[in-house]
Amino acid sequence: MILKTTFAALVLALAPTLSVAEGCGWEKKMNASSCAEGQTLDHASGKCVDKTTS
Repeated sequence: MILKTTFAALVLALAPTLSVAEGCGWEKKMNASSCAEGQTLDHASGKCVDKTTS
């Protein structure tokens, strides 16, 4: 009984921490300003690619 109570208390204590960490933006997200000069962000691949000249 004590083990179940301890486990439940641990899960309830960590649940808010884990949910906040999911949406805080720690993961690296690329945007157009992250690309080097002469490059642009390709939204399909999420990578910087050379600008095409026409």
